[in-house]
Amino acid sequence: MSVYNEWDQLKTVVVGVADGAKIPTMSKSLRTVNYADKKDVSNIKIGNYPNQVIQEANEDLEILSSFLKNLNIKVVRPTVTQEVEYYNYCPRDTVFAYGDRRLAAPMSLEARKNEWRYLLPAAAPISIHKYGTYDEDMYNELCIGNPDQLALTEKHPMFDAANIIRANNDLLYLVSNTGNKAGAQMLQEWLNREHSDVHVHTLEGIYSYIHIDSTIAFLRDGLMLLNPERIKSKDQLPLPFSKWEAIWCPEPTDIGHFPDYCNASKWINMNLFSINPNLVVLEENQHTLRKELEKYNIECAMLPMRHQRTLGGGFHCVTLDLERDIH
Repeated sequence: MSVYNEWDQLKTVVVGVADGAKIPTMSKSLRTVNYADKKDVSNIKIGNYPNQVIQEANEDLEILSSFLKNLNIKVVRPTVTQEVEYYNYCPRDTVFAYGDRRLAAPMSLEARKNEWRYLLPAAAPISIHKYGTYDEDMYNELCIGNPDQLALTEKHPMFDAANIIRANNDLLYLVSNTGNKAGAQMLQEWLNREHSDVHVHTLEGIYSYIHIDSTIAFLRDGLMLLNPERIKSKDQLPLPFSKWEAIWCPEPTDIGHFPDYCNASKWINMNLFSINPNLVVLEENQHTLRKELEKYNIECAMLPMRHQRTLGGGFHCVTLDLERDIH
Protein backbone atom coordinates (compact mmCIF):
# COMPACT_ATOMS: atom_id res chain seq x y z
CA MET A 1 0.00 0.00 0.00
CA SER A 2 1.57 3.27 -1.12
CA VAL A 3 0.46 6.89 -0.98
CA TYR A 4 2.53 9.92 -1.97
CA ASN A 5 0.06 12.76 -2.45
CA GLU A 6 -3.44 13.97 -1.70
CA TRP A 7 -5.04 13.44 -5.12
CA ASP A 8 -4.12 10.27 -7.05
CA GLN A 9 -6.87 7.68 -7.50
CA LEU A 10 -7.85 6.40 -4.06
CA LYS A 11 -7.64 2.63 -3.48
CA THR A 12 -7.69 2.08 0.30
CA VAL A 13 -8.79 4.43 3.09
CA VAL A 14 -9.55 4.44 6.80
CA VAL A 15 -12.87 6.09 7.72
CA GLY A 16 -13.29 7.06 11.36
CA VAL A 17 -15.93 6.14 13.92
CA ALA A 18 -17.61 8.41 16.46
CA ASP A 19 -18.16 5.79 19.17
CA GLY A 20 -16.64 6.74 22.51
CA ALA A 21 -15.93 10.36 21.50
CA LYS A 22 -15.38 12.53 24.54
CA ILE A 23 -13.72 15.69 25.81
CA PRO A 24 -11.16 14.60 28.40
CA THR A 25 -10.53 16.20 31.78
CA MET A 26 -8.88 19.59 31.33
CA SER A 27 -5.09 19.31 31.35
CA LYS A 28 -2.33 21.73 30.44
CA SER A 29 -2.02 20.16 27.00
CA LEU A 30 -5.77 20.36 26.32
CA ARG A 31 -5.97 23.92 27.70
CA THR A 32 -3.14 25.28 25.59
CA VAL A 33 -3.57 23.26 22.39
CA ASN A 34 -7.35 23.13 21.92
CA TYR A 35 -8.57 26.16 23.85
CA ALA A 36 -5.83 28.78 23.49
CA ASP A 37 -8.39 31.12 21.94
CA LYS A 38 -10.61 31.00 25.05
CA LYS A 39 -9.81 33.05 28.15
CA ASP A 40 -12.36 31.08 30.17
CA VAL A 41 -12.82 27.32 29.81
CA SER A 42 -15.17 26.83 32.76
CA ASN A 43 -18.09 26.26 30.39
CA ILE A 44 -16.34 23.52 28.36
CA LYS A 45 -18.39 20.35 28.71
CA ILE A 46 -16.10 17.55 29.86
CA GLY A 47 -17.05 13.95 29.18
CA ASN A 48 -18.89 12.01 26.48
CA TYR A 49 -20.51 13.79 23.56
CA PRO A 50 -24.30 13.63 23.49
CA ASN A 51 -25.78 10.41 22.09
CA GLN A 52 -27.46 12.34 19.28
CA VAL A 53 -24.09 13.64 18.09
CA ILE A 54 -22.54 10.16 18.14
CA GLN A 55 -25.47 8.56 16.36
CA GLU A 56 -25.76 11.17 13.62
CA ALA A 57 -21.99 11.35 13.10
CA ASN A 58 -21.86 7.58 12.68
CA GLU A 59 -24.74 7.71 10.20
CA ASP A 60 -22.82 10.24 8.09
CA LEU A 61 -19.60 8.22 8.33
CA GLU A 62 -21.51 5.15 7.14
CA ILE A 63 -22.88 7.12 4.17
CA LEU A 64 -19.31 8.11 3.29
CA SER A 65 -18.09 4.52 3.65
CA SER A 66 -20.86 3.20 1.42
CA PHE A 67 -20.14 5.85 -1.21
CA LEU A 68 -16.47 4.87 -1.29
CA LYS A 69 -17.21 1.14 -1.43
CA ASN A 70 -19.50 1.73 -4.39
CA LEU A 71 -16.46 3.18 -6.17
CA ASN A 72 -14.58 -0.09 -5.48
CA ILE A 73 -12.43 1.59 -2.83
CA LYS A 74 -11.42 -0.56 0.13
CA VAL A 75 -12.63 0.97 3.41
CA VAL A 76 -10.98 0.14 6.75
CA ARG A 77 -12.76 1.11 9.97
CA PRO A 78 -11.09 1.60 13.36
CA THR A 79 -11.84 -0.74 16.21
CA VAL A 80 -15.05 0.39 17.91
CA THR A 81 -14.22 0.92 21.57
CA GLN A 82 -15.23 3.09 24.48
CA GLU A 83 -11.66 3.03 25.78
CA VAL A 84 -10.40 5.94 23.71
CA GLU A 85 -9.50 8.97 25.80
CA TYR A 86 -10.51 11.42 23.05
CA TYR A 87 -11.90 9.72 19.91
CA ASN A 88 -11.30 7.78 16.70
CA TYR A 89 -13.44 10.12 14.63
CA CYS A 90 -10.40 11.72 12.90
CA PRO A 91 -7.87 9.07 11.84
CA ARG A 92 -6.10 11.77 9.80
CA ASP A 93 -4.79 13.27 13.02
CA THR A 94 -2.93 10.36 14.51
CA VAL A 95 -1.16 8.41 11.74
CA PHE A 96 1.01 9.85 8.97
CA ALA A 97 1.21 7.76 5.79
CA TYR A 98 3.86 8.19 3.10
CA GLY A 99 4.93 5.62 0.55
CA ASP A 100 4.36 2.25 2.18
CA ARG A 101 5.34 3.51 5.64
CA ARG A 102 3.13 4.60 8.54
CA LEU A 103 4.14 6.76 11.49
CA ALA A 104 2.22 7.08 14.74
CA ALA A 105 2.42 10.84 15.17
CA PRO A 106 3.91 12.25 18.41
CA MET A 107 0.59 13.84 19.24
CA SER A 108 0.23 17.29 20.77
CA LEU A 109 -2.44 16.06 23.20
CA GLU A 110 -1.46 13.42 25.72
CA ALA A 111 -5.03 12.08 25.65
CA ARG A 112 -4.57 11.16 21.98
CA LYS A 113 -1.19 9.44 22.12
CA ASN A 114 -2.64 5.91 21.85
CA GLU A 115 -5.39 6.43 19.28
CA TRP A 116 -3.26 4.97 16.49
CA ARG A 117 -3.58 1.54 18.13
CA TYR A 118 -7.24 1.33 17.13
CA LEU A 119 -6.91 2.60 13.56
CA LEU A 120 -5.12 -0.04 11.51
CA PRO A 121 -5.21 -3.83 11.29
CA ALA A 122 -2.77 -5.46 13.68
CA ALA A 123 -0.63 -6.64 10.77
CA ALA A 124 -0.06 -3.17 9.38
CA PRO A 125 3.54 -2.01 9.97
CA ILE A 126 3.83 1.27 11.82
CA SER A 127 6.67 3.30 13.28
CA ILE A 128 6.27 4.63 16.81
CA HIS A 129 8.12 7.68 18.07
CA LYS A 130 8.51 7.62 21.85
CA TYR A 131 9.92 10.34 24.06
CA GLY A 132 8.59 9.32 27.45
CA THR A 133 6.06 11.19 29.53
CA TYR A 134 4.25 14.40 28.64
CA ASP A 135 5.86 17.11 30.76
CA GLU A 136 4.20 20.41 31.57
CA ASP A 137 7.14 22.36 30.16
CA MET A 138 6.24 21.01 26.73
CA TYR A 139 3.44 23.61 26.68
CA ASN A 140 3.46 27.40 26.73
CA GLU A 141 0.59 29.05 28.61
CA LEU A 142 1.48 32.42 27.07
CA CYS A 143 -0.44 31.20 24.02
CA ILE A 144 -3.76 31.67 25.81
CA GLY A 145 -5.46 34.61 24.14
CA ASN A 146 -2.43 35.31 21.95
CA PRO A 147 -2.35 33.63 18.51
CA ASP A 148 1.22 34.88 17.99
CA GLN A 149 2.39 32.56 20.78
CA LEU A 150 2.23 28.85 20.04
CA ALA A 151 1.12 26.19 22.51
CA LEU A 152 4.10 23.86 22.02
CA THR A 153 7.63 24.50 23.17
CA GLU A 154 10.54 22.90 21.33
CA LYS A 155 11.45 20.52 24.14
CA HIS A 156 10.34 17.43 22.20
CA PRO A 157 9.20 16.80 18.61
CA MET A 158 5.42 17.01 18.55
CA PHE A 159 2.92 17.07 15.71
CA ASP A 160 -0.47 15.79 14.69
CA ALA A 161 -0.38 14.07 11.30
CA ALA A 162 -3.10 16.50 10.13
CA ASN A 163 -0.49 19.27 10.22
CA ILE A 164 0.92 17.82 6.98
CA ILE A 165 -0.27 17.54 3.38
CA ARG A 166 1.66 15.69 0.68
CA ALA A 167 2.62 16.58 -2.88
CA ASN A 168 4.90 13.71 -3.89
CA ASN A 169 8.46 14.76 -3.02
CA ASP A 170 7.32 17.96 -1.31
CA LEU A 171 5.39 18.04 1.95
CA LEU A 172 3.84 21.13 3.54
CA TYR A 173 3.98 21.20 7.36
CA LEU A 174 2.02 23.78 9.38
CA VAL A 175 3.84 25.05 12.47
CA SER A 176 0.96 25.62 14.89
CA ASN A 177 -0.45 24.64 18.26
CA THR A 178 -0.37 21.03 17.06
CA GLY A 179 3.05 20.95 15.41
CA ASN A 180 6.40 22.42 16.44
CA LYS A 181 9.58 22.94 14.44
CA ALA A 182 11.25 20.03 16.21
CA GLY A 183 8.44 17.86 14.88
CA ALA A 184 9.12 18.97 11.32
CA GLN A 185 12.79 18.08 11.74
CA MET A 186 11.89 14.68 13.20
CA LEU A 187 9.55 14.01 10.29
CA GLN A 188 12.25 14.99 7.79
CA GLU A 189 14.68 12.56 9.40
CA TRP A 190 12.09 9.76 9.44
CA LEU A 191 11.32 10.27 5.77
CA ASN A 192 14.96 10.46 4.74
CA ARG A 193 15.66 6.97 6.06
CA GLU A 194 14.03 5.69 2.87
CA HIS A 195 13.32 8.80 0.79
CA SER A 196 16.36 11.07 0.57
CA ASP A 197 14.71 13.27 -2.07
CA VAL A 198 11.64 14.18 0.00
CA HIS A 199 11.51 17.66 1.51
CA VAL A 200 9.41 18.94 4.42
CA HIS A 201 8.57 22.63 3.92
CA THR A 202 7.37 24.50 7.02
CA LEU A 203 4.56 27.04 6.88
CA GLU A 204 4.84 29.53 9.74
CA GLY A 205 2.98 32.57 10.99
CA ILE A 206 -0.21 31.69 9.09
CA TYR A 207 -2.59 29.92 11.46
CA SER A 208 -1.87 28.76 14.99
CA TYR A 209 -5.11 27.00 15.92
CA ILE A 210 -4.62 23.34 15.10
CA HIS A 211 -4.35 21.64 11.66
CA ILE A 212 -3.58 22.59 8.05
CA ASP A 213 -6.59 21.15 6.24
CA SER A 214 -9.02 24.01 6.84
CA THR A 215 -6.40 26.41 5.48
CA ILE A 216 -4.97 24.64 2.41
CA ALA A 217 -6.09 21.68 0.31
CA PHE A 218 -4.01 20.18 -2.50
CA LEU A 219 -6.37 19.29 -5.36
CA ARG A 220 -3.87 18.02 -7.92
CA ASP A 221 -0.30 18.71 -8.92
CA GLY A 222 0.00 22.49 -9.25
CA LEU A 223 -3.51 23.35 -8.05
CA MET A 224 -4.58 24.15 -4.48
CA LEU A 225 -7.51 25.57 -2.52
CA LEU A 226 -6.63 28.41 -0.14
CA ASN A 227 -8.43 29.99 2.80
CA PRO A 228 -8.45 33.75 2.01
CA GLU A 229 -9.03 34.70 5.63
CA ARG A 230 -5.68 33.18 6.64
CA ILE A 231 -3.59 33.37 3.47
CA LYS A 232 -3.57 36.74 1.73
CA SER A 233 -0.98 35.96 -0.94
CA LYS A 234 0.65 32.88 -2.43
CA ASP A 235 3.96 34.57 -1.58
CA GLN A 236 3.37 33.55 2.03
CA LEU A 237 3.85 29.92 1.01
CA PRO A 238 7.27 28.30 0.65
CA LEU A 239 8.54 27.17 -2.71
CA PRO A 240 7.44 25.24 -4.67
CA PHE A 241 3.87 25.91 -3.53
CA SER A 242 3.97 29.67 -4.04
CA LYS A 243 4.14 28.92 -7.79
CA TRP A 244 1.01 26.76 -7.82
CA GLU A 245 -2.32 27.94 -9.19
CA ALA A 246 -4.75 28.84 -6.41
CA ILE A 247 -8.51 28.66 -6.01
CA TRP A 248 -9.51 31.10 -3.29
CA CYS A 249 -12.21 29.47 -1.21
CA PRO A 250 -15.48 31.44 -1.19
CA GLU A 251 -17.24 32.25 2.05
CA PRO A 252 -18.37 28.90 3.44
CA THR A 253 -21.96 28.09 4.25
CA ASP A 254 -21.99 27.70 8.02
CA ILE A 255 -23.96 24.58 8.97
CA GLY A 256 -23.65 25.36 12.68
CA HIS A 257 -22.90 22.97 15.52
CA PHE A 258 -24.60 21.12 18.35
CA PRO A 259 -25.49 23.53 21.20
CA ASP A 260 -22.57 24.10 23.60
CA TYR A 261 -20.19 21.95 21.51
CA CYS A 262 -18.04 23.73 18.94
CA ASN A 263 -14.59 22.46 18.01
CA ALA A 264 -14.02 24.02 14.59
CA SER A 265 -14.57 27.32 12.79
CA LYS A 266 -16.83 27.77 9.77
CA TRP A 267 -13.77 27.06 7.61
CA ILE A 268 -14.01 23.36 8.40
CA ASN A 269 -16.50 23.46 5.53
CA MET A 270 -13.61 23.67 3.01
CA ASN A 271 -12.24 20.43 4.48
CA LEU A 272 -12.73 18.26 1.40
CA PHE A 273 -11.30 14.84 0.53
CA SER A 274 -9.99 13.93 -2.92
CA ILE A 275 -10.95 10.63 -4.52
CA ASN A 276 -8.95 11.48 -7.64
CA PRO A 277 -7.88 14.68 -9.45
CA ASN A 278 -11.41 15.17 -10.79
CA LEU A 279 -13.58 14.08 -7.86
CA VAL A 280 -13.76 15.29 -4.25
CA VAL A 281 -16.14 14.70 -1.36
CA LEU A 282 -17.57 17.98 -0.07
CA GLU A 283 -20.07 18.87 2.68
CA GLU A 284 -23.50 18.86 1.09
CA ASN A 285 -24.33 22.54 1.72
CA GLN A 286 -21.16 24.03 0.20
CA HIS A 287 -22.60 24.83 -3.23
CA THR A 288 -20.66 28.06 -3.73
CA LEU A 289 -17.40 26.16 -3.36
CA ARG A 290 -18.76 23.37 -5.54
CA LYS A 291 -19.35 25.83 -8.37
CA GLU A 292 -15.78 27.13 -8.08
CA LEU A 293 -14.32 23.64 -8.19
CA GLU A 294 -16.45 22.71 -11.18
CA LYS A 295 -14.75 25.49 -13.15
CA TYR A 296 -11.60 23.35 -12.87
CA ASN A 297 -13.42 20.17 -13.95
CA ILE A 298 -13.53 18.89 -10.38
CA GLU A 299 -16.76 17.07 -9.63
CA CYS A 300 -18.08 17.21 -6.06
CA ALA A 301 -19.86 14.39 -4.29
CA MET A 302 -22.09 16.31 -1.89
CA LEU A 303 -22.46 14.24 1.27
CA PRO A 304 -23.67 15.00 4.82
CA MET A 305 -21.24 15.64 7.68
CA ARG A 306 -23.59 17.23 10.18
CA HIS A 307 -21.23 17.41 13.13
CA GLN A 308 -17.98 18.50 11.53
CA ARG A 309 -17.96 21.70 13.58
CA THR A 310 -19.22 19.91 16.68
CA LEU A 311 -16.55 17.18 16.64
CA GLY A 312 -13.86 19.14 14.82
CA GLY A 313 -13.45 17.20 11.60
CA GLY A 314 -14.62 17.32 7.98
CA PHE A 315 -14.08 14.78 5.21
CA HIS A 316 -10.29 15.13 5.06
CA CYS A 317 -10.10 14.76 8.84
CA VAL A 318 -12.29 11.67 9.13
CA THR A 319 -10.28 9.77 6.50
CA LEU A 320 -6.75 8.42 6.27
CA ASP A 321 -5.73 7.43 2.76
CA LEU A 322 -3.45 4.38 2.82
CA GLU A 323 -3.23 3.55 -0.87
CA ARG A 324 -3.52 5.54 -4.07
CA ASP A 325 -2.63 4.60 -7.64
CA ILE A 326 0.82 5.91 -8.50
CA HIS A 327 1.08 7.91 -11.72
